[in-house]
Amino acid sequence: MFNKGKKLFRVEIKVHGRIVYLLDSIYTRFYSLLISIFPSFSLNFSTFVFQIIDNTMVKKNFLMTAPLLMASFCSAQEKPNVVLIMVDDMGYSDIGCYGGEILTPNIDALASKGVRFTQFYNTSRSCPARASLMTGLYQHQAGIGQMSEDPFKNPGQKSPNDWGVPGYKGFLNRNCVTIAEVLKEGGYHTYMAGKWHLGMHGEEKWPLQRGFERFYGILAGACSYLRPSGGRGLTLDNTKLPEPEAPYYTTDAFTDYAIRFVDEQKDDKPFFLYLAFNAPHWPLQAKEEDIQKFTKIYREKGWDEIREARRKRMAKLGIIDSNTEFAEWENRKWDELTEKEKDEVAYRMAVYAAQVHCVDYNVGKLLDYLKKNRKLDNTLVMFLSDNGACAEPYAELGGGKVSEINNPACSVFPSYGRAWAQVSNTPFRKYKCRSYEGGISTPLIVSWKSNLKNKKGEWCRVPGYLPDIMPTILEATGAAYPETYHGGNKIYPLVGSSLFPAIQKKADSIHEYMYWEHQNNRAIRWGNWKAIRDEKGKEWELYDVVKDRTERNNLAEQHPEVLTKLVAEWEKWANANFVLPKHPKK
Repeated sequence: MFNKGKKLFRVEIKVHGRIVYLLDSIYTRFYSLLISIFPSFSLNFSTFVFQIIDNTMVKKNFLMTAPLLMASFCSAQEKPNVVLIMVDDMGYSDIGCYGGEILTPNIDALASKGVRFTQFYNTSRSCPARASLMTGLYQHQAGIGQMSEDPFKNPGQKSPNDWGVPGYKGFLNRNCVTIAEVLKEGGYHTYMAGKWHLGMHGEEKWPLQRGFERFYGILAGACSYLRPSGGRGLTLDNTKLPEPEAPYYTTDAFTDYAIRFVDEQKDDKPFFLYLAFNAPHWPLQAKEEDIQKFTKIYREKGWDEIREARRKRMAKLGIIDSNTEFAEWENRKWDELTEKEKDEVAYRMAVYAAQVHCVDYNVGKLLDYLKKNRKLDNTLVMFLSDNGACAEPYAELGGGKVSEINNPACSVFPSYGRAWAQVSNTPFRKYKCRSYEGGISTPLIVSWKSNLKNKKGEWCRVPGYLPDIMPTILEATGAAYPETYHGGNKIYPLVGSSLFPAIQKKADSIHEYMYWEHQNNRAIRWGNWKAIRDEKGKEWELYDVVKDRTERNNLAEQHPEVLTKLVAEWEKWANANFVLPKHPKK
């Protein structure tokens, strides 16, 4: 948007149908640069749209000057702060504004002041998702196609997740840059609190060596909420910390440090804050007062009734059609459980809900701090989950013993089980790790009062996915994505697209194709079509995910030409982006 007095107007530039927004003020050099590139340009209208066609010289000139144009925006208008909040293993329908019964008033309020996406996708698994989120690339390009480094690897031992090939190293490589590295070069303070999970053996892989000025949290993928220690312990900046003294709870501590980092800032430079909660990832550990808010509802209603209630609320909210069918249910009906089983699994779900509820409280605490200090209005806030709900260890009733819940020594199980994971992903199929909709669908909330003030509780139905977060932030901040970094290393070009054209309803689509692979779970989406080959399947399947988002009707036999096209496109992508569907033979 350009300032002309108090009147704002937008310039949209389309390159082969793809919209690129340029935001600036006529009082900067932007105007003269535009004139030098497009002599016919004038400012005598409120909205100017032109399309670059097959004019090589024009496209070349535009691409060369685009970083300067974006940078000029920052000199004319205050740069926004950016707060990126990621939760861990939370299902699509868990929070209230996506149909859940879990009490999340602060997240719901954030959604009511912004935009919610109905078709935003992750990579189906924790650290690959974080790699894609942080870099704007496919996780294989960044080096984490499988998993991050094992926290308990012995010194000198090769990580089991380092397969000796570029796409599967277990840590971020030096051919990618993080959001923090780019924004730091663009004049931002960069802070992180929470779960890193992008490399841990060697300080060169830690957050401060990947663009963050301050860090507090865990380098590993999970920890005890009550007593993080050992290989799953806490780190402050570049210093490993001892076990914290009780009372302690990671969700609260991560938020407190996030606020502390911002509060200690001594200048008026904008900041980027990445708050990556470990909740509601296992182990099941929550505050007793929060648990008690949920024990009754899950015991009295059970998972059949809870699931149906979520589906109805989702239809009422407009997330799904009222005639949307449930995906295949893999568990017993609630009435088929014994009374003891009902008691135990209801309690597990109550603890899980309490973990989500505590996240909501802390989101509210952070937003209240920003509002009180007059920082919230010009802060781009994004909230999402790293993958679908977690069914590990794929047992109906969960992993570990109920007696282990809230044991500070537990850093893995107990967990809430496959049945509740399917409820969390209502109405979709499967869960974390798989490429069905239940594994890869995530809530995404985008709020920015000073820029999206007219977007109050709207739904965005344009599909997007994790590589889009980086370009979206770059557009908002005017930061330039580098061609080289890390001492001259070539950096892979961004594969994502800014979400702003979708948010502003200027584009019906921002991707021709979207691709997935993790642990031999493969998928590709093209328009309404989604082809998938599951880790347990021998053949590719085909779904129309606009008409059949719960993936009940395999159309492979009816549309073989579509399936053939998509499989060929997926294989082309895999070959070009270091994707190995299986562990290489030794």
